[in-house]
Amino acid sequence: MREPDAGEVYRELAPAVLGYLRAQRVPDPDDALGEVFLAVARDLGRFRGDDAARRRWVFTIAHHRAADAHRRASRQARAGALPAPPPVEAPEPADTALWSALAALAGDQRDVLALRFVADLPIEAVARITSRTKGAVKALQHRGLENLRRSLRESGAGPYPPGPPERLPR
Repeated sequence: MREPDAGEVYRELAPAVLGYLRAQRVPDPDDALGEVFLAVARDLGRFRGDDAARRRWVFTIAHHRAADAHRRASRQARAGALPAPPPVEAPEPADTALWSALAALAGDQRDVLALRFVADLPIEAVARITSRTKGAVKALQHRGLENLRRSLRESGAGPYPPGPPERLPR
């Protein structure tokens, strides 16, 4: 079986990587996406592994680029630079509620949920990328989902009826 080229990897993973970068509140997710896939194109020839390993590798790069973008934005804010302009596309109202609820989560919970559900990575991969134990990832995922559900319920935007929260289905 032949290895995919950088264009094929981009077509397969770019939408999920962009979603991950947006969930991470990267100031310019399109720019960060370009940085991720420049690194992928540069190093793909040296990569060895199956499709799942390649997905983990790409999202590890995205995770590092998100951290870099946040550090850069923090330095610019301290230096008095103007913030990045908002995205041109207006999101759907339901998307706005979801992204707002995700953005309101603690950073570690948001990291785990984005890697688990936007990037579609298994717990073991999320643990490696975030330098946490599998148990810590499971706990952050549980708390993050509970907080996300509560936030969506309070905003009236989710599939959850108003009223006292129940436990999430297993």
